[in-house]
Amino acid sequence: MPFTTIFFDLDETLYPASCGLWPAIKDRINLYMRERLGFTPEQIEILRDRYFREYGTTLRGLQANHNVNEADYLTFVHDLPLEEYLQPDPEMRTMLEALSAQKLIFTNADAAHAYRVIHALGLDGCFNAILDVHVVEPYCKPMRQAFEIALEFAGESDPGQCVVIDDLPYTTHAARELGFFTVLMGENSSSADADARLARLVDLPKILDGR
Repeated sequence: MPFTTIFFDLDETLYPASCGLWPAIKDRINLYMRERLGFTPEQIEILRDRYFREYGTTLRGLQANHNVNEADYLTFVHDLPLEEYLQPDPEMRTMLEALSAQKLIFTNADAAHAYRVIHALGLDGCFNAILDVHVVEPYCKPMRQAFEIALEFAGESDPGQCVVIDDLPYTTHAARELGFFTVLMGENSSSADADARLARLVDLPKILDGR
């Protein structure tokens, strides 16, 4: 039976890590923590690692421990000229349009950033909806509750009919444990925490057809 829903991560999944956008976003996160919260570079490194492990994202850790305004943070860290990093991807558009499954963006970022990325890649209209950090609040990937909300949002009851595509092994591991079919993105991905691995997202049909 074919998959009925595919959940696509956004950053470093819809576009290659080599474009440099995600490192630029991380620099903006560090700048936010330094300028808005007064942390030293040493403190930022320690806290980001701790919050990533404990809360899933830096944002959730900052919200829990420093009363950070979510909207202010997200606007600040995504304030980048995307056209300097991303270009339209006609091959990706053709691949997505050929998929019969429901296609959702599932991101720990917000929908505003997702729409900008989709537009920069020339993928407007390719996705049925965006499942963002606001929809799953107060949770985020890889928390079980976030995936449960994702299933309900998509109108799905069986995770086995769904695909989760992400560039982080801890996310694909969590999704796989819950019964999703998982695809780990990355040029050098070698983790056993996914059902399949891909260097290029345009090759996704080869995996889905061969399952």
